Amino acid sequence: MEDIPQPATDPYAPGDHVRVYLSRSDSDAKYHGLVCEVIADEPDGLGAETGRPLDSHRYELRHVDTDTTLPVRFRHHDLVPAADRE
Repeated sequence: MEDIPQPATDPYAPGDHVRVYLSRSDSDAKYHGLVCEVIADEPDGLGAETGRPLDSHRYELRHVDTDTTLPVRFRHHDLVPAADRE
């Protein structure tokens, strides 16, 4: 059984490097595996609805290899620390 990388236990901050970790069936699966830098955290109220505070974090990311900003925002649970490489 393979080890599945887990999201950080604390919110990511601008400057942190993360890897996008999505399932193949996710509509944004084309971004799976990209290593990115967190540009901004744009929290919303989802954590209050779910009772899980980390659910509120939505991150704007920049792909480190191409220096381009991704067109979608990712939730905390979609990201793992870049050091947790597959």
